[in-house]
Amino acid sequence: MANSRNVPLRTRRRRAPSALLRTALSLALVATLALVINRAIDLSGQAAGNRGHIAGAPVKAADAVPQQPSVPGLEGSACVSYAPTHGHLDRTVYIDAGHGGLDPGVVGTTASGRTVLEKDAALTVALRLAGLLRSDGYRVVMARTQDTTVLKLSAADSNYGAITSSAEHRDLAARAACSNAAGANVLVSIHFDGYSDPSVGGTETFYDAARTFAAANRLLATDLQAALVARLGAADRGVWTDDQLAAPTLTGSGQSYNHLIELGPLSQGWVDNPSQMPGALVEPLFVTNPAEALIASDPAGQQKIAEALESGVLKFMTGPA
Repeated sequence: MANSRNVPLRTRRRRAPSALLRTALSLALVATLALVINRAIDLSGQAAGNRGHIAGAPVKAADAVPQQPSVPGLEGSACVSYAPTHGHLDRTVYIDAGHGGLDPGVVGTTASGRTVLEKDAALTVALRLAGLLRSDGYRVVMARTQDTTVLKLSAADSNYGAITSSAEHRDLAARAACSNAAGANVLVSIHFDGYSDPSVGGTETFYDAARTFAAANRLLATDLQAALVARLGAADRGVWTDDQLAAPTLTGSGQSYNHLIELGPLSQGWVDNPSQMPGALVEPLFVTNPAEALIASDPAGQQKIAEALESGVLKFMTGPA
């Protein structure tokens, strides 16, 4: 990328961690990692009804409906559909909380030394965003609702407690497939940044320019970026195309593909079921920056991020066609 301080990849982008990192992660996370299996979900547009959600509050799995066979091999708590809690706009927002389960994403710390995992912050923000958008009249489909991957993994998908490259690739493909099965009008993938220099911080957003709806992708990314910067007051690191992402890849195939799997175009044998709606991937803050890690892990900060994303989505969805 043009910015020399852009973040190197974490596992979610295109490459799995090195063997040393896998070992370190397994030692740090083995006591807490679990794959939660819950078969009570589905992608049908009908939800089990409103159960008293407060606007902006995290959604709960009780609202889920049975799992849809058209998206096989998923975790029970993945690919969940939620009906609006107020009004009905007949529009669907797909929210992808990055990482999960064996894949922690970026591991950061606050100034007090408290560990902040990207996967946890992303999920909490995603749940809060879902509550807000449902109260705005939107149906919401969530890639994951618990600390799991989207794809149900087997023992072969773990290497010393870390997700394998193959499993990560299939998990990312499953997220794109879920967005399509959802019939979503827009895709928002939530992540947090990381860098070796803890002084680096700010907000950046990525989109794919190689799609037929590239102009809509850029508009969505711009709306989300502007809303995040305005709400958080973090440094504006800009809106980038995903081929500008300064990051290593999962495999040689991923390197030649040169797009984010959740957002990118068809590539036979690598991305066979690409997402079919405007999408963007947001990086609101750096969890490797102690001050920003505190915001990303604090309920009030997470609510700010969710409200900013809500604002960006609403601007995009209600703007000129």
